[in-house]
Amino acid sequence: MYLTLKALHIIAVISWMAGLLYLPRLFVYHAQATPGSEQSETFKVMERRLYKFIMMPAMIGAWVVGIVLAFEGQWFASGWFIAKFILVIALTIMHGLLGHWTTEFSYDRNRHSQKFFRIVNEIPTVLMIVIVILATVKPF
Repeated sequence: MYLTLKALHIIAVISWMAGLLYLPRLFVYHAQATPGSEQSETFKVMERRLYKFIMMPAMIGAWVVGIVLAFEGQWFASGWFIAKFILVIALTIMHGLLGHWTTEFSYDRNRHSQKFFRIVNEIPTVLMIVIVILATVKPF
């Protein structure tokens, strides 16, 4: 059962990360579009659907199955797990910020430049790299 849960966790994490990496890229292009234009309205639909129908269920799945795995593996006292858990919380905060910006774009209230979103796009990548290293190497 543990390996099945691990596979489900990996699938959920891959789906969640896909959204965390793609949504800021959509924001880069959306920030360049004229508010109210057909292009801007298309981005709004893409962003909302990505966030609501892919990212939210994937994040919930990753969290639920991840917590079950942590109990099963008795990882809560491990240093690597505590560090990973903190970084997953950071990813979740990033997820929330992306949701906020999705809402801001939906009301044509974006206040950030494409350069800002290019930088934001790198944050989940860095977090993911460290999380994967912690989960596979278990350095401490």
